Amino acid sequence: MRSKTEQELLQSIKLYLLDMDGTLYLGDKLFHFTLELLNTFRATGRKYLFMTNNSSKSVEDYVEKLKKLGISASREDFITSSQATAYYLKRNHPNRRLYVCGTQSLIKELQREGFAVTQKLDEVECVVMGFDTELTFQKLEDVCRLLMANPQIPYIATNPDYVCPTEFGSVPDCGSVCDMIYNATGKRPVVIGKPSPLMPELAMKKYGYSKEETAVVGDRIYTDIKSGLNAGITGILVMSGETTEEILKESGDKPHIVLKDGSEIIDAIKE
Repeated sequence: MRSKTEQELLQSIKLYLLDMDGTLYLGDKLFHFTLELLNTFRATGRKYLFMTNNSSKSVEDYVEKLKKLGISASREDFITSSQATAYYLKRNHPNRRLYVCGTQSLIKELQREGFAVTQKLDEVECVVMGFDTELTFQKLEDVCRLLMANPQIPYIATNPDYVCPTEFGSVPDCGSVCDMIYNATGKRPVVIGKPSPLMPELAMKKYGYSKEETAVVGDRIYTDIKSGLNAGITGILVMSGETTEEILKESGDKPHIVLKDGSEIIDAIKE
């Protein structure tokens, strides 16, 4: 049972920004409450967006993944670190030719936004690092070569996550690979995804919701919750993914609300 204050806060939220892995599902296994949660948002007149740091998949990939899990979604239902990265690049490094250490899906997403992607190192004007499930040592060597040859070259990472949760545990994510590159080159990237406030800010701007009406729901303090805090919106931590009680206790960043999982939101906003 939530406290009256927490229940009132949950009921006041009109735009829910939902993390995916660890919040709505683990790997390819949907949590039992997820479909009811999304139906409850719609039935009570609330808006939700799927907000993910995982840049290994394009929006179309995610639409297909959710379809297989039984969730109907369209491109407009997402805000991703890939989209936010493209937005940042357009504002800060327009028309640059990119070297992308990422999946073919990330490359296609950036090309869709009008960017030229090349593997010819002498043509590269900007380096983009993503969560690369197709990673090779050659890509790591290329990135190191580019960063060392041109210390001023823009170096952008889609997200800072160290691990990506799966049904069996975790695998290394973009942040872990960025640490490898740092150990080799001493170079750190500009990081775009959560905990940056950029994705929540883009969502509020696009759909016209205020900070008071918006919340991020996620299983990680250092990305999901921190992005909400940085954006000045409500941060709702669910304990269904990466965060443990020990991590929560030790963290200097505290969520506004802590839930065992997303099912508790259903109970709060239905009443």
